[in-house]
Amino acid sequence: MRRPAGIDALIASIDAREAERILDDWQSWAHPAQLAPQGDWQAWLFLGGRGAGKTRAGAEWIRARIAGGAGRIALVGPTHGDVREVMIAGPSGLRSLGPRRERPVWEATRRRLVWPSGAVAYTFSGEDPDALRGPQFDTAWADEFAAWRYPQGVLDMLRFGLRLGDDPRLMVTTTPRPLPALKRLIAAHGTVVTHATSEENAAHLAPGFIKALREHYGASRLALQELEGRLVDDPEGALWTREMIDAALAREAVEAERIVVAVDPPAGSTGDECGIVVAGAAGQGARQVFRVIADYSLRARPEGWAKQVAKAFTAHEADSVVAESNQGGEMVRAVLAAALPGLPVRLVHASRAKRARAEPVAALYAMGRVAHGARMPGLEDQMCAFGAPGFTGSPDRVDALVWAIAALKGSGAEPRLRWI
Repeated sequence: MRRPAGIDALIASIDAREAERILDDWQSWAHPAQLAPQGDWQAWLFLGGRGAGKTRAGAEWIRARIAGGAGRIALVGPTHGDVREVMIAGPSGLRSLGPRRERPVWEATRRRLVWPSGAVAYTFSGEDPDALRGPQFDTAWADEFAAWRYPQGVLDMLRFGLRLGDDPRLMVTTTPRPLPALKRLIAAHGTVVTHATSEENAAHLAPGFIKALREHYGASRLALQELEGRLVDDPEGALWTREMIDAALAREAVEAERIVVAVDPPAGSTGDECGIVVAGAAGQGARQVFRVIADYSLRARPEGWAKQVAKAFTAHEADSVVAESNQGGEMVRAVLAAALPGLPVRLVHASRAKRARAEPVAALYAMGRVAHGARMPGLEDQMCAFGAPGFTGSPDRVDALVWAIAALKGSGAEPRLRWI
């Protein structure tokens, strides 16, 4: 964590032991939302923007719990890698804080942290609810809950395991997204919520970080969520809901028999966002199912997004590229061919309104015929806003998704031809 201006000079001017004491005095450094609430709560939910100090708050809370006698702890993140690299080894992680003599040792083969006091923390992933069946704890820290693949299932199993000691407690730190599991946690009896914006922790962030993002995203939905840490709910009338997307994430994805990369090119050449979505399909007719594999969308000039399309095509061994021709026509084909000569491109032309094209695809989600292979926050947010009254902006990612599913629909169980 970056220190406020002037603190390094102060630390250098005093005794090393006193400097260590000052740096380890979390109560003096923390802003109010980072400190555990008073009272008899069961779950503390800390909602914050990017860089709001959520990880530091979680790690310091774990340290305080251990100092108070906690001995068996669960650490849960989106993936095992996130737990290791952020919650444990990151600059605000558990192995980076406190006097060195009190810091834990990481036992990689057992996926656990062991403190000199004897306290032990075991690591788990938000991708695997069943791993939490059986273990029991007196303390748990769940980080970036809104990015978990199975938030409700993992949280349920975690809470069943919080059954040791006289006062088992859970802390959840996350940038909010309007997921049903997060809403249920907020409304649950025994949950207390604190909140912090990115600006409140600006002294510990890179100079210009907040200003640059504010200039780029303004007062957009993404800015409210990612910088202010506000829970921005799905508007009424949108074609997709969070429940539909959560169901798609939980749905078992079959191996794709055909894969396409769909492209919704931007209207100009000045760096607007280009929608790029990879999807696959298996089966045919009423039994045909789809899998949304990845979202490669980005904001770039033509040569930049064309390279991104080529990257997605190669990485997923796709069969073809489908690109909307309304914006640029043959220019789109030429730009893609320049990025990867011989790229099999099929141009499609939009003759109906965007909502009319998207409705059949949303219906496939409602019928349970679409699975998502991973969390794709940018695409998910756009899906859950598209179609609602007052929706503004260009739904580039949704358009790419719609073109991908439309291109795959009815393609049948054809043998795959790999492009060389």
